[in-house]
Amino acid sequence: MSLQDSTDMDGTTEECLDEINDFVATLDHYSLTTLAVAMRVHLENLLRALLERDLCTREQTREFVRALKRAVLEENEGDD
Repeated sequence: MSLQDSTDMDGTTEECLDEINDFVATLDHYSLTTLAVAMRVHLENLLRALLERDLCTREQTREFVRALKRAVLEENEGDD
């Protein structure tokens, strides 16, 4: 199974994002840096769990991380 889940078709991903956004909004007493580090650790654990349960391959995980890196750096390209 790839990291592109079939639940995208029924709105589940958007619903999940809404819930995550609501939760993150409650963490406003933490600095953005602290949130970024904590979320990185959490994402690392989620990706490791997907690999351990054979829900994706190492290459799919690498591509997911590359796509994330591209998205972040391209969006902020003019900020240097």
